[in-house]
Amino acid sequence: MKRIIVIGCPGSGKSTFSGELHRLTNTPLFHLDMLYWNSDRTKVEKSIFVDRLLRIMQLDEWIIDGNYGSTMELRLQHCDTVFFLDYPLDVCLAGIRSRRSKPRPDMPWIEEEDDPEFIEFINNYDSVSKPKVMALLDNYPSKDIYIFKSRNEADEFLKQL
Repeated sequence: MKRIIVIGCPGSGKSTFSGELHRLTNTPLFHLDMLYWNSDRTKVEKSIFVDRLLRIMQLDEWIIDGNYGSTMELRLQHCDTVFFLDYPLDVCLAGIRSRRSKPRPDMPWIEEEDDPEFIEFINNYDSVSKPKVMALLDNYPSKDIYIFKSRNEADEFLKQL
């Protein structure tokens, strides 16, 4: 467990899980949102984002937290371990609400209100994004893949480290 990706629906707690995994293992942690977004809520050019990601993946050890479907297969090719936080919709929506107006180490700004497009993405995650993620994971049977269905499952895993 040296090259780790943490994926799942927004609001599932990827950054919280990744942070605790980092604390327990001392593996360097990188948040895709920090690589992709500027503090003024603009996106970096895709080539810059991919270049930043490629530089991180050259390291011997890392935890990369985030989805970004356009680079998920690239990360799957380079990782040895995947944590998929596959939580129910209500848990993810509650996660989004709980972080509103709070500074976060994984985002370059404070989210003050819900973005309707983002909420729609979360509402459609199980029917649109999750099948694509599961199909990708099926292509990498040699990876250590952990799929947690609840926060308790993830917490129990972390307690065992």
